[in-house]
Amino acid sequence: MKVALQASPWNRRDLFEAAGFETIEGPCRTEDDLIDLLREADGAQVGVIPLTSRRVLEACPQLKVVSRMGVGVDSIDLDAATELGILVCNVPGVNTAEVADHAMALLLTMTRRLHDAIPSTRAGGWSSDRALTVSYLESVRRIAGHTVGILGFGDIGKAFATRVRVFGPARIIACDPYVRPSSAQIHGVELMSLEEMLAQSDFVSVHCSATAETRHLLNARTIALMKPTAILVNTARGAIIDGAALAEALATGVIEAAALDVTEIEPIDPADRLLALPNCIVTPHLAGFSPTFLDDCPRMQAENVVNVLTGVAPHGLANPEVIKTIAGMRADDPGRWRGVPDFSTALRL
Repeated sequence: MKVALQASPWNRRDLFEAAGFETIEGPCRTEDDLIDLLREADGAQVGVIPLTSRRVLEACPQLKVVSRMGVGVDSIDLDAATELGILVCNVPGVNTAEVADHAMALLLTMTRRLHDAIPSTRAGGWSSDRALTVSYLESVRRIAGHTVGILGFGDIGKAFATRVRVFGPARIIACDPYVRPSSAQIHGVELMSLEEMLAQSDFVSVHCSATAETRHLLNARTIALMKPTAILVNTARGAIIDGAALAEALATGVIEAAALDVTEIEPIDPADRLLALPNCIVTPHLAGFSPTFLDDCPRMQAENVVNVLTGVAPHGLANPEVIKTIAGMRADDPGRWRGVPDFSTALRL
C-alpha cells in the first residue's frame, strides 16, 4: 500500500512505516501538484489548500481514503468522493476546546475593549487620563445579564455555551436546524430560527460548518436583523459571513463590532477593508491550534488512513453514504477496493 502525504512538519510518517506502508510526501500549491502526488496512492493526507476537487479525485484510480487535519472537510468534494467510493475522514473533537477557548477570548477582548486598552497603554495612556477613562467606560460591556446567541450547536457550539455560561448571561440561545430542542435544553440552551436568534442576541458566536447551505448565511439582510449594539464572533469558516456586507455593517453602525479568526479569502488581503476598521479584529485562523492539538491531530489523521486500509473504523467519517457505494463495488467490481479488508463492520454508526 502507498500513502501520499501533503507536506507538513507534523506528518507522522513513522505510523505508516510501522504499518508496512510506503509513503511519499511533497508540497502541493495547485491541484496539478496534488494529482501528481496522489495519482498512485491508496491513501492520502491532505490540507486545506489546494482543494481536493472532483478533478483531483477522478485522477486517482487507486485512492481509497483521504484524511484531513482537523474537523472541517469543506476543501474536499464530498459528493465526488462518495460517487467514486473514497472515504473522507476527519478528526472530530480534536480541537473543540481550543476553538471554544479562542471564541471566548475574542468575545472578552471586544466586550472589555482589550484591543483598544492594550495599545493605548503602550502609547502612554492610563486610567488617570479622564478622556480615555470616559471613552472606555462608555464602551466596555458585560456579558452578565445579556443574551448570547450561538450559530451552530455541534460539539464546539456546546463547548462555547459551557464557557460563556459562567459569565452569567441572562439567556443562551442557538440556531441549528439539525439539533433536537431536547438536546439543546440539556445544555440550558433554547433553539430558535436564525432570524429570531440574531434579533434577540447581544453577542453572536458562529460555530456551524461551511456548506452550500451556510455560505453567506450572514449577509447584508441577516446582519441587519442584529442589534446595533451586537458583537459578532466567527471562529468557524470565513465563507459563512459575507465579508463585504460585514465590513459595510461595521462601518455604518448596523452592528457594533466583530472579531474574526477566519475570513472568506485566506490569508486575508492586507488591503481588505475589515483590517482597517477600528471595531473589527482579525486573528490568522489559529483558533484550533495548541501543542496538544499538534500532537493528537497528526496521529489521529494518520490512524484514519491506516485503520481504513487495514479493515478498522476511522476516527471520523464525513461521507457515511460512501459505505453503500463501496458495498456495491465489492459485490460487483471491487475496483479500487480489491483486496482491502472490509472496514464497514467496525464502524460505530
